[in-house]
Amino acid sequence: MSNFRQAILDYIAREAKPVEKFGHQPRLYALTREIGAGQVYDDDVVFAAAWLHDLGVFAGHRPEDLAALSRWDNVAYAVERAPSLLLEMGFPSEKVGAVVEAIRTHQPASHATTKEAIILRDADILEQLGAIGILRTVCKVGRDTRYRTFTDAVATLRNALRTLPSEIRLETTRVLAQPKIELLHAFLEAVEDEAKTDLF
Repeated sequence: MSNFRQAILDYIAREAKPVEKFGHQPRLYALTREIGAGQVYDDDVVFAAAWLHDLGVFAGHRPEDLAALSRWDNVAYAVERAPSLLLEMGFPSEKVGAVVEAIRTHQPASHATTKEAIILRDADILEQLGAIGILRTVCKVGRDTRYRTFTDAVATLRNALRTLPSEIRLETTRVLAQPKIELLHAFLEAVEDEAKTDLF
């Protein structure tokens, strides 16, 4: 592993809080490798963007005040912080702009145009589907202002199932997404069957 890759990994291992947020980065990068297999793209750019894209959601980087947190733009924060961090870690300066662009456009609502950004965006969509998508959402209940109850979490998962599959850009991602979509659909049907009208 190159020195800058190890430096990025070590930095995120220290900064990712709550601790389970650290798991998203290696899973995301692994997904980008699956999605990008056989394609021509800059893996250094994707690696750096995958590991740094969520810097603004970590405790210690985001506001603690609930009102400020409700207005917080975690992507803008990551875009602002990434260049100096990358240069300090010895990342090639000529690739920093491409990393920033991939971070800036990694969310489903964004319009990614570079190959690296599209791969990262597709991978991040996959992380919101299937068993991992369920775990990442449900673990926020009671500690994230968006998820006061299970009902809030289920609404988010239903929205993900309804909207995210059509946002996928690459055919390789569509193939990887299919079992995740089926699992999430089955889970939501089971929740509805088991909870009836009493989910809280």
